[in-house]
Amino acid sequence: QVQLVESGGGLVQAGDSLRVSCVASGRAFSNYDMGWFRQAPGKERAFVGVISWSGRSTYYADSVKGRFAISRDNAKNTVYLQMNSLKPEDTAVYYCARGACAGYECYELAKYDAWGQGTQVTVSS
Repeated sequence: QVQLVESGGGLVQAGDSLRVSCVASGRAFSNYDMGWFRQAPGKERAFVGVISWSGRSTYYADSVKGRFAISRDNAKNTVYLQMNSLKPEDTAVYYCARGACAGYECYELAKYDAWGQGTQVTVSS
């Protein structure tokens, strides 16, 4: 059974950068797309972005496009979320998830079968 563990969250100021990581246990990490989601207080969990199993393709929500970047290192079973030009509205718990999807279906939580416990990112103004 796969286990996903996020790390790297914290408190930063608006305009700062932060990188969060997600390490997966078990085999076959490189067979799966990996997504990032976030959940702010009182809101539903929302899609941030996804990277294909090979790392060659990425897809982002409009709200983070141009500021966030996802990468992965399959040799280390790790996926990264680099967040630049952070805004207070980026404050949320960030989750990584394992899945298989294409295009707009990657927005759907149901396309992911394993989730991490989340890491808190707080952006002060």
